[in-house]
Amino acid sequence: MSAVPKNRARTVLFASLIGTTIEFFDFYIYATAAVLVFPKLFFPGSDPTAAMLQSFATFAIAFFARPIGSAVFGHYGDRIGRKATLVAALLTMGISTIVIGLLPTYAAIGTMAPLLLALCRFGQGLGLGGEWGGAVLLATENAPPGKRAWYGMFPQLGAPIGFFLSGGTFLLLTQTLSEDQFFAWGWRVPFLASAILVAVGLYVRLKITETPDFQKVLDRGERVKVPVVAVLRDHGGPLVLGTLMALSTFVLFYLMTVFALSWGTTSLGFSRTEFLFMQLGAVVFFGLTIPPSALIADRYGRRAAMIAVTLGIIVFGLTFGQLFVSGHTGTVMLFMIIGLGLMGLTYGPLGTLLAELFPPAVRYTGASLTFNLAGILGASLAPYIATKLATEYGIASVGWYLSGAALLSLVALILTTGKAREHVREKAVAE
Repeated sequence: MSAVPKNRARTVLFASLIGTTIEFFDFYIYATAAVLVFPKLFFPGSDPTAAMLQSFATFAIAFFARPIGSAVFGHYGDRIGRKATLVAALLTMGISTIVIGLLPTYAAIGTMAPLLLALCRFGQGLGLGGEWGGAVLLATENAPPGKRAWYGMFPQLGAPIGFFLSGGTFLLLTQTLSEDQFFAWGWRVPFLASAILVAVGLYVRLKITETPDFQKVLDRGERVKVPVVAVLRDHGGPLVLGTLMALSTFVLFYLMTVFALSWGTTSLGFSRTEFLFMQLGAVVFFGLTIPPSALIADRYGRRAAMIAVTLGIIVFGLTFGQLFVSGHTGTVMLFMIIGLGLMGLTYGPLGTLLAELFPPAVRYTGASLTFNLAGILGASLAPYIATKLATEYGIASVGWYLSGAALLSLVALILTTGKAREHVREKAVAE
């Protein structure tokens, strides 16, 4: 049996955290630019509404690219190894983001500009589709007994950190540059600055060795020929249940970010700057609640922790109409803090729970697919559905939508078999 050099805990955790931070930073700066920049610079200016809708369409491309990235990078992650695949995923996301910062605009090259923008957005989706699952496995497959959720929450911290950095960067640019400067070159700065973060991430990831779990798969000759086929054929139940378990997490996040920003700056009368500051403040609570959620999950079980917080999301959805109707800053801020605090509590143990649904030989593919399929179902449609509901039936109906999604997640958690516990026991026996 091959001897595997022991990865240092600090290196592993930093490597998993820096990668997801970069990936989510890149993902979120595009989301912000899709509202502030791309409609004016990359699409015909004759119809601003059409330009905005076209910009949002390029934003949505990434959600449909993510499952493809899961299948592609998952294949190599389960065949070649976690380390090499994570490096490739980071490069895919990083290069796509940097190129966006170099693209000529519609005024320079016409219709080629939005086409190239869409292609780069597809590359971002591919990279993130492969990044998340590998980062979670890098952490959890190096975790000592009893600390899998604690290790697994480090890549999850990349989401609030990436969101905070992206929002903070655009706020800084809009506050320090004139409008002409911002649209001439300032918007490119976050995309080009991603190169620095990517270089740091690559340096750290190239220093780590393969995870012990995957090395055992190699030693035992357990690699499958086509992991995605094996997941669909042999693990369809965990795939469906895992997707539904993560559904409410995605619905909650995109209601608290994209929909809340839109509704708060229109129906509630806040300026974009005011509401972005409020969101950044609430995102701090998103990050702060992730570590305690992991500790609870390690002590009482990932599934039990997720059931408890999912019940909390259902209750929060039922109060949606009472908390998000007033233009009073304190009430809306409380709404944002509760919602994003619940987001941290559900996001912390989610990665570890999804990874434990699948055996090591197909874990990269299985965990990535569940996460990114949930993104399509929960994230890509949430802002549109919520806006339609709020406009036609009132803001309380958006909360019912959230509670309904959480109810589906709760049923999936209850129906989950002992597969996760079996794989944990297999790991313990092997050790």
